[in-house]
Amino acid sequence: MSDLQKQFETAAADSRNLDERPDNDTLLKIYALYKQGSAGDAAGSRPGFADMIGRVKYDAWAALKGLSREDAMRQYVALIDSLKG
Repeated sequence: MSDLQKQFETAAADSRNLDERPDNDTLLKIYALYKQGSAGDAAGSRPGFADMIGRVKYDAWAALKGLSREDAMRQYVALIDSLKG
């Protein structure tokens, strides 16, 4: 396992134990960067109109299309580090 992968996994664990709950925009960014870093570009179909939360999350992830998994991991780690108290 690479050092970046270890940092990413540590940041994912840290994200569940933040002192304060981030605002919704930051939560979406956390979600999107995590998905991009762990799975790559958004796959599957966009959730339907009835699933508004799923739709917003999918759109945030899809907006990162083309960002490499490694860059997404780096940005995710940096974001979580900035949120830790």
